This record gives sequence, C-alpha cells and structure tokens, in this order.
Amino acid sequence: MIYFDNAATSFPKPASTLEAMANYLTKVGASPGRSGHRASVEASRIVYEARELVAKLFNISDPLRIVFTKNATEAINTVLLGMLKPGDHVVTSSMEHNSVMRPLRYLSRRGVEVSVVSCTESGVLDPRRVREAIGPQTKLVALTHASNVTGTILPIEEVGEVLKSYPGIGFLVDAAQTAGATAIDVEAMKIDFLAFTGHKSLFGPPGTGGFFIREGWEEQIEPLERGGTGSRSEWEEQPAFMPDKFEAGTLNTVGIAGLKAGVDFVLHEGIEKIRKKERILTERFLSGLEAFDENVKIYGVREGKDKIALVSFNISGLSPSYVAQVLDENWAIMCRPGLHCAPSAHRTIGSFPVGTVRFSFGYFNTEEEIDLALEALKSLIKKRDKGA
Repeated sequence: MIYFDNAATSFPKPASTLEAMANYLTKVGASPGRSGHRASVEASRIVYEARELVAKLFNISDPLRIVFTKNATEAINTVLLGMLKPGDHVVTSSMEHNSVMRPLRYLSRRGVEVSVVSCTESGVLDPRRVREAIGPQTKLVALTHASNVTGTILPIEEVGEVLKSYPGIGFLVDAAQTAGATAIDVEAMKIDFLAFTGHKSLFGPPGTGGFFIREGWEEQIEPLERGGTGSRSEWEEQPAFMPDKFEAGTLNTVGIAGLKAGVDFVLHEGIEKIRKKERILTERFLSGLEAFDENVKIYGVREGKDKIALVSFNISGLSPSYVAQVLDENWAIMCRPGLHCAPSAHRTIGSFPVGTVRFSFGYFNTEEEIDLALEALKSLIKKRDKGA
C-alpha cells in the first residue's frame, strides 16, 4: 500500500518504537512512581527520560515542565478550560482545528470572548491582525503552528515577538502537525504553552502526547482531572507542583516508552534531514499536480518552505470521497477526504462544505510513491473524461 495519511497518524513507525513498547510490556510492566521496587523504578526512568528527550527537541531547559496527556486535544483542553474564565478574551485564527475551536465555542457560551482572526484564502496569517485583535481583557492567544488542511505554516515566531509587548498574555501553540516535522524552539518563539501529539511526526503510538508549560503559568491553570499521582499520598488535595498537578492517574507508560523511542529517532535523524526529505516529496507532488492545469484545484501555499508535507486538492467534477475511495480500492493509495475536523479552515480556503482530498507525506514515503500517485490521479481524470 501507499500511505499518504501521515497528518492523521504516521505510518509506519520506526522499529525502535515497537521494540521499546514490547520491552516495557515484557520486561518492565510496572507503574511509574507507585512502588519502590526495581520494575517501578525502571518505569519511572522511562517516563523521565521521555520528558528529557521531548525537552531537548523543543529547547526546554527543565524536563519537569513537560506534562504527558493522551493527545494534543487533551493538552489544549487542559490549558483552555483550566485558564479562561467569564470576562476573559482569547484570540485565535480561522485555520484552527476543532481541538481548539470546540473548547473555545464551549467557553464562549460561558462568558469568554473569542476573536477569530481571518487568514487569507491560502491560510496565511498576518501577525498584525493578531496585534489588532488584542484588547484589555485578552488573556491568551491560541494558534496552530501549521494547518492540518492546507499545511500552511503560521508565523509563530513573529506572533511571539508581538506578544513580547504584552507580558500578561499567554501564547498557546498547537504543534500537532509540526512537532517532529519542523524545528520548534519555545524560547526563540516565545511560546508559553506548546501542545504536541505523539502519534504523528514524533513516531509514537496513538494515545500519547502532552504539553509544555512555561514556569509560573501553571499557577493560573486548574487541572482537568484530580486523583492519584504517586506523590504526596498523604494529601487529599491535588499537588500544585509540576508535572503532578496535571498528571492524575496512572500514565500510559507503554505508550510513553514508544513515544520516547520515536522522539529519540527524530533527534537521531535530525529535524533538518526530515524536513528536507518531506519538502522534496511535497514539491515533487505539487509540481505534478500543477501539470494537470484546470483539472485540479490546489489549496494553500505552493512553496515547500512555507508548508509542511501536506497537500489538499480537488479534481473538478469528482467528489473528495469518491476520489479517496477509488484511490484506495484501485491503487491501494490511502489518503483522507472531507473536512478534516477543521470546518473554519475549509470556510477560509473556500472548500466548505465539500472539503478536499488530503495527501500527507511522511519520512518513510518515497519519490516513487509520489510518481505512482500522480499516475493514478491522471488515470482518474481520463476515466472522468470518458464518463466511466
């Protein structure tokens, strides 16, 4: 098969990810921080080393600023629902995923004011629009790093520079599509909260993710859950220290073991090498699509340097769902059609309510697969023209 759905979940995973998970299940098995025996100590070591590797990847000095969650959605909900109160104001963009939009719409019904800054039809955000949207009650700016619909990279570092003039406003970045695929530096980008997921470009398993929280901000956020942490068990109140404040209940240690191996793989290969290969694949596919002229509409920016390895398009006269189904059935090409859990983004680029066909490439894809996909699309267009 040809797998072009890496923006949903990366596949395949490195062998080291699978080996780390098998090792935990067969040779460790215990819960971290819940006992003093050697297996529990080993589980705690795995979790802490995973924090260290994530911190290294994002230039975070203190690994204890990393909180593990089951995905980026839980991480984002923790920040949004735990921080924002009636009367607060939050600024976001029109390219956001529902992992940001749905919690914000929920909060808006409870007295939080939400300003959605419009992006261009290509999904480009002007940082000046963010500055213009800031008001006296603004508590947070929440932005995706790259759209899961167009792949367009938003100017996070430039927005971070804007927010330097507003020290009381937090900056939340949804890095679900970029963590592991492009360079992220929380210091250079002035990011206060970085939400990431493990199952995409970090090459971990589903059910893993987390967030970074800059020192001091944890005092303004209530946890989503409260319960056992393995620390200060004599207290019946949730610990206030990091990361225990936000990690109630037994962690997904087998998943974190896999995530640790995935992040280690990214660090070993190098972000620049990964980014270069994925950009080559993306630009090769875009070049091939452009040769189809008016038969194909491409959404988002065209320059590989301005986007992640993701291309949304439509073939005139064919629905996205039909295209995806035929590609799967006839050529074993797996992609994702529809609205991609981001209706606001599709309204922005003009593809709502039909959606688009989305090809998202990964580090393990090849140029030969790109060429085969282009041949398949060419065949689809010919079949359409014959009325078949």
